[in-house]
Order: sequence, then structure tokens, then C-alpha cells
Amino acid sequence: MHIPKLCDRPWPWRSDRQISFSLLLTIALNTLLVAPSLAQTPSIPSPSSAPLELDLLTKPKDYVITANTVNPARLTVPSLWWAQQNSEKKLLDNWIAYPASEKEPARVDLIVNQQIWSLLEYVERYDFVNRLGSAARNFGYNIRVFNYQKEPLASYTCNFSTTPPLCTIQTTVKNKIGLQRSLSLSH
Repeated sequence: MHIPKLCDRPWPWRSDRQISFSLLLTIALNTLLVAPSLAQTPSIPSPSSAPLELDLLTKPKDYVITANTVNPARLTVPSLWWAQQNSEKKLLDNWIAYPASEKEPARVDLIVNQQIWSLLEYVERYDFVNRLGSAARNFGYNIRVFNYQKEPLASYTCNFSTTPPLCTIQTTVKNKIGLQRSLSLSH
């Protein structure tokens, strides 16, 4: 007994043009429905573009905190001394912490030993930035990582208006021929 095929197409009542139009309409509607939900997701700000002020290490102003600043009356915030003492092979040399201003959120500029930084693998650098970024985040600060040549090496930036804060880590990686590229991970 022979059973005849009704149609080779999955939708015998639609032409190719109708199928294309339906597919296009579905994609367009999905885009319109998904885009507003993405727009409502708070963004993570870019790292500060302010220059690194190394002179504040030797001549600190009242509004900044460095590794050499101690407040005898209360805990100095952010407190990164423990992190500095426990950083691998004394990677963290110093830092400058800036309180929040009308223009920028609070931030800490970390200055690392370039020789040790250059010996670290990407994962070790990420771990260092993540640990110190998490410590600074607990005090409401973002971090940027520099060497003494004022080259930006990494950043840990958060949107503190969300609970929990949305944060991203950006690092600059040089390949074997010296070309730089930037990597970013959000969490």
C-alpha cells in the first residue's frame, strides 16, 4: 500500500516568502522585547581616566591616603596594609586612595613592582587584581593598577548602586612580540 506525501515542506500552506517574513518578524519582535530589558541592566562604569599622581606618595594631601598614611584615632579606610603585607613577593609597593568626589567615585591607584608583575602569568595577575579589588570594593572603592612608569596595567571597577555591586576586571596583556590587548571579565 502506498501512502502519498502531502507535501515536502513543513508548512504546506506558506510560501518561502511568507516563511522569511515570519522569521524576520519574529527576530524583530524578540529584539524589541529583549532590548528594553538589557537597557534596564545597570552598566559598570569605565575606570577613571584621571592621571596617576605619584608625587602624592611623597607629598600626600589631606584628602588622600597612601601606604604611609596612618590615622592614630581610627581605622584608615581603605585598609590595604594587610593585603600589602600578604601580597606575593611584595608585588604591591604602594597605593594612593582618593575619596569620592562630585566628578568621580572613590578609587585606589595601586603601584606594583614592575619586575614582579612581568613575571606573573595572566591568572596570577587576575587573582591579585581580584583579591585587592574585592578588598577595596568592601570599602566602596574601585582600583586601578599601575607601575612606576605610570602605565595602566589593570582595573577593578564596580557599579555600587546595585546590590550586590556589579564589577568588572580589565587587564592589559602583552603578547610575546610586545603587542598589547585589553581583556575584560565581569562578575
